[in-house]
Amino acid sequence: MGEASMTEKQRIRIKAGSAPARMTMPAARAGYMRDTQAGIIAARPASLREHRDEIRRVWWRASALAMDMLQNSGRLRGTADQILADTVGVELQLNPRPDLAAFGYDAQESIAWIRQVKARFKTWAWNPLECDFRAKFTIPQQTDIGMRHWLAFGESLGVVDYLMPHERLPGTRTGTKFLLMQPQKLVQDTNEIEGMFQGVIHDAYGRPTHYRFEERRAGITVKVDHAARDSEGRQMVMHAFDPFSSEDVRGLSPLVPTFRKYLMAENTDEATAQVRFLQTIYAAILKSTRPSAEAFEAFEAMRENKVEGVGELEKDFVNYFKAALNNAAESEIRLGAGAGISQLAPDEDLEFKSISVPGDDYAEFMARLDRDTARALGVSYGGYTLDYSKATYASTNMENSGLWPIAQRRTDRIAAPHVLVPYSSWLDEEIAEGNVPFKGGYEAFSANRDAILWALCQGPSKPTADDEKRARASSERLANGTGALEKECGELGDDAEEVFESRVYWHGRYTSAGLPSPFERNRPSDPAGEEKKKKPEAVET
Repeated sequence: MGEASMTEKQRIRIKAGSAPARMTMPAARAGYMRDTQAGIIAARPASLREHRDEIRRVWWRASALAMDMLQNSGRLRGTADQILADTVGVELQLNPRPDLAAFGYDAQESIAWIRQVKARFKTWAWNPLECDFRAKFTIPQQTDIGMRHWLAFGESLGVVDYLMPHERLPGTRTGTKFLLMQPQKLVQDTNEIEGMFQGVIHDAYGRPTHYRFEERRAGITVKVDHAARDSEGRQMVMHAFDPFSSEDVRGLSPLVPTFRKYLMAENTDEATAQVRFLQTIYAAILKSTRPSAEAFEAFEAMRENKVEGVGELEKDFVNYFKAALNNAAESEIRLGAGAGISQLAPDEDLEFKSISVPGDDYAEFMARLDRDTARALGVSYGGYTLDYSKATYASTNMENSGLWPIAQRRTDRIAAPHVLVPYSSWLDEEIAEGNVPFKGGYEAFSANRDAILWALCQGPSKPTADDEKRARASSERLANGTGALEKECGELGDDAEEVFESRVYWHGRYTSAGLPSPFERNRPSDPAGEEKKKKPEAVET
């Protein structure tokens, strides 16, 4: 064949009236969405919608379920407390980081100014009369409540307000107040013409301008719009949530992905408990050779067949079992308090059945369900179940290393706004009233508000399985220059500035009293955990 014939399409001649031969289709190429022969992917329904629409669709039902589970599950309530301890600890430590060099402050003046601000803020934050609009809770307490709101509703909301002198309670010095709102008070109304989506009103650029809340005033429910920022750009509404998509407006409880597996585990546990109760109560089985109704039916059949002596036999039979029943009526079987058996009737046997539920795979099955829930909540399996039977030193360290960034992230994104938002308005008022002096006055501060208000919040210390090994590792990092003092103190939940001031103070106290200072050591650069080995003395020969 020539080259031309090689390029022609092959033709197959089929006999008239006959069916064409079945052609074998080439195998499907590997790629995305390649299903199994059982059609597992095709059997799972899924549709793509905007994430914010999906949140709006399920928000009310999801929040109700999450709140119900938190209120009726000791395990979830304990897990919520554990998340609070990992994220907030006792309280978040405010760590101001203002850039004061541009305003004529040298290093010592900056340290003194920051120290004064921190001291005054802590006094304000721990006084409900000063910091809370309702005069009930401290800032740390409101932070805890906000974290619980986030667990149940997926978001936390607060409003900063300023009370005039005639509106304040007696003894109140400041007007800045922080009001924590319940997320369900933020309406679910959506109106695209107004730019409102699920209670949040946006401008033409998608920026939130107002939040619409339902409030009870004089026994009447009214809708009130709170401005996101005032005319000078101060943040007036705190809305802390963890968005999944770039267009998300509201948050969703982190418990939502756990609903299916958690409720499966709860139902399995409940069913197992019910079976155990039934088997415990009804495990005692009374066996008897007494005839049933079939025996009396047999006598009836014998009577119809005119068997001789049936009447006398039936009468003796009834009298025998009548005497046996009278004897059994005088005996008893007691289960519970004072359990015991006084006497059994003739031909009776009491048998106790052993409990056969749950099966051998129950513990592992429940562990898989619990791990799914613990992973979604960002806590360890041991912290969620308090089951440390298979934990090792290495596995505990790996858990802590993997979960610590999650806790830090929650500290910065969810918990910190409960401190930083009211702190910004409080410091604004303090400088305006002259309680905190600032070079250049309030005019200089208002013109450079962001640079001066910049601050961070320090959370609790990083968990560890061995404090001594962690201390040695920290000393080694500082000694070889790979660690920073701020980071090392941060892992312990401490502020480096406060640690320094505390050491200077106590070092001076000890030395002035003629006592050896506990901070004087000879090995600040020696390798941690290593003792100097003595050289062997020379031996005379």
